[in-house]
Parts: sequence; C-alpha cells; structure tokens
Amino acid sequence: MDQDKLNAVLGRFVDDLGATMAAGGIVVGHRLGLYKALAEGPATPDELAERTRTSPRYVAEWLRAQAAGGYAEFDAASGTFSLSEEQAFVLTDPDGAVYTPGAFVLALGALRAESQITDSFRTGAGMGWHEHHDDVPLGCEMFFRPGYIANLVPTWIPALDGVEAKLTAGARVADVGCGLGASTVLLAQAFPKSTFTGSDYHAESIELARKRAADAGVEDRTTFDVASAKDFPGHDLDLVATFDCLHDMGDPVATARHVRESIAPDGTWLIVEPYATDTVAGNLNPVGRAYYGFSTFLCVPTALSQEGGYALGAQAGEAAIREVVTEAGFTRFRRAAETPFNNVFEARP
Repeated sequence: MDQDKLNAVLGRFVDDLGATMAAGGIVVGHRLGLYKALAEGPATPDELAERTRTSPRYVAEWLRAQAAGGYAEFDAASGTFSLSEEQAFVLTDPDGAVYTPGAFVLALGALRAESQITDSFRTGAGMGWHEHHDDVPLGCEMFFRPGYIANLVPTWIPALDGVEAKLTAGARVADVGCGLGASTVLLAQAFPKSTFTGSDYHAESIELARKRAADAGVEDRTTFDVASAKDFPGHDLDLVATFDCLHDMGDPVATARHVRESIAPDGTWLIVEPYATDTVAGNLNPVGRAYYGFSTFLCVPTALSQEGGYALGAQAGEAAIREVVTEAGFTRFRRAAETPFNNVFEARP
C-alpha cells in the first residue's frame, strides 16, 4: 500500500467530515442571524450571544467551529471573533450576488431523504420533488436566486438575440418549472411592460411564488399555475424560460416539444442548466462534485419519479441538451453565456 496515497485519502476524509458537520453550523448561523450580527463588529462569544439573544456556551462552540473552518476570524489577543469583508459578503446577504448558506439549507434538506434514496438504489424507484423536506424548495431558491440576481437581467437576457428589446416593449413570457418564482419576479421587476406566467407541478411552491410576487409588488403582471412542464399554459409566447430544471424532468423531449408548440415563430427558449462539460472526466472537479452529489439525491430521483424514461442528471452537458432540443424540432441552438455554475442556452424554432 502506498502510504502517501493512503494519507491523501485520509486527508480527504478529514476535510469531508469537517465539511459535513460545518453544513449544520452554517444553517444554524443563517437561521439565528449569527453571521449578520457578527458582521456588525468583532465580538466575544458572550457579546455575540447578547446581540442575538442566544446561549453563550453554544455560541462559543459555534464561533470556534466557524474560525476553524475559515468562515470567521479569531483574534487570540482579544478573544474576539469577526468576519472579513469577503466572509460577510458571502454569508450575510440573501439578496446579494452570493449567499452560501442557502446551498447548505438545500443540502441538508436533501440529505434528510438518505434512507429513501438508499432504498431507491436497491429498487430503481424515483422520489418526487414534493416528497422531500420543505427545506429542499426553500433552499433551492436561496441557492439559485443570488446567481439569478447577478446574471439574469444584467447578462443573460442581453446575450439572447433580440429578447431584451421585446421584453422592454412588452412581451409574453412563460417561466416553466419556476419553483418559488424567484426568476419570474426578477424578470417582472425589470420589464414592467411584459407579462409573466410561472408554472410548476409543486402546488406548495406555486403558493409561495404568488406570495413572493405580491411582496415584490408585481402581482399585477404575474400569474402562477400548478402545471407540469408538458402542459404549461400559454401560446404565441415571445420567451419561454427553464431555469435549472430541464434535467429534472422525466421526459425533457416532451417538454421541449410543448415549448416548441407554445412559442411564437420568432420566439426564444432560454435554457439555464448547471455548468457541465460533455464528458464525465471533464466534470471531475469541485463544481462537478457538488452537482453530482445534488443530482444523486435530487435530480435523478425526481426524473425517475416521472413518466418518460429520462434521467439526464445535473451534469448532462451541452451535447445532451442540444439533442433534446433538436429532437423536439428546434433548428437553432447555441450557448449564449456561462458562469462558473451555469450554462445558458438559446433555442429558436
């Protein structure tokens, strides 16, 4: 046995064990406002506990774990903990360009289904989105929404051929698989002359989407329907969008055909998918690792719970998406933009 290789595996184990437990601590910090309070200035455990009306002994242990994991700074001379500007940036603002606690809410929500997923390995059965813990849809919104805030209106829409001008003038838009409506609301806020219809098969998500739209003041130009991706409402649409959800569908080709039937002759289908290459080897990196993990617990089980026989998974890659789009009758397909976490595709009739 190669001792260096063994030590490398053990080192990975220690890192992963610490990261697994850190996920719980990050969610605790999110729920109790500990990061936001610490961002106000350096604090001892007693001081942070007073700011947040929490138990000093628990806060002390939490702070030590945060510092050990690189999510907080510790000054031994004063016994205080603090957040750097960069740590505060990614840990304290749910409306910012990055909000990492949301990813951990999603991850812990997904892991609650470990026993069911273990059984699914034995049987091949699926597990629908609606069967997961409530933290899955809530965490999903928190995970993806910051990226949409940073990219959807500023860069993704302008990257599409002629779409920004249509939205500005007034267009009809369908947001398919909208979840809690984060993308729908952002578009409605940016383009007040356009109308938007969000749809999702998960009734509880649609209920929250309606509330999100009302809270944002865009309920007058947004509607939300409980509908599958194969029968969402609307016709002669200028834009159809699917955000990080096509790979979750049991029959993405049927969805693509319905999109093709629903859009105008000069309409556009915006397809946002997790960043991936076309090969397994090309996805063996930190981003691919995270997405393959989520896909094992969420994406593949969700697809297998539906009719259709597909299970693209979160790392399907451009070639697989192109094949789905082309089979459905679209004649134009291109990658319009990308980020470290997303590929953005444009399909036209």
